[in-house]
Amino acid sequence: MAPQISREARISRQTNETTVELKLNLDGTGRAQIQTGQGFFDHMLEHIARHGLLDMELTAKGDLHVDAHHTVEDVGICLGKAILEAVGEPEGLARFGHALVPMDETLAEAAVDFSGRPYLVFNAALPLGDVGGFDAELAEEFFYAVAMQSRITLHIELRRGRNLHHCLEGLFKAFGRALRFALERDPRVRGVPSTKGMLET
Repeated sequence: MAPQISREARISRQTNETTVELKLNLDGTGRAQIQTGQGFFDHMLEHIARHGLLDMELTAKGDLHVDAHHTVEDVGICLGKAILEAVGEPEGLARFGHALVPMDETLAEAAVDFSGRPYLVFNAALPLGDVGGFDAELAEEFFYAVAMQSRITLHIELRRGRNLHHCLEGLFKAFGRALRFALERDPRVRGVPSTKGMLET
């Protein structure tokens, strides 16, 4: 049996608004070392790593004196790019992943297709407000950036929920688990998992 190729990526991004450094291993154990300056966002990214079994080292410095928008968006851009780069040739990829995550009164769902066709459906009527200074509407900005840069089709849905912390945490956990299943290698898959013989690029 041929040795498995390491699926890792390093991404650096610097703008007038943010500086982001990211190291990602798709075949990790869920280790996370994350520092963005926004504590709740760090916590959500840790959930992606833990439930996605990704090893992630991330530092981000942004204009948080303005708000967290630029930092959250640019981290999403870098994570999406890292996923795409780390996957490389998608031969043997499971391709699809789905997760339904309950958290107390909340039920959150995510579905992923590593299709090469970037698209986001975000159907989550989140309660208004913020958690630890993290504005709830930034969740959609983050998932949009990840989907566009990783070239995945991503559906995020909040089936029910009242507590904003629970709602956001459920969505990030569901995404991590769905991503894990989509990016798994399946030894029964021969070549690219598509009847076209290729994924869109």
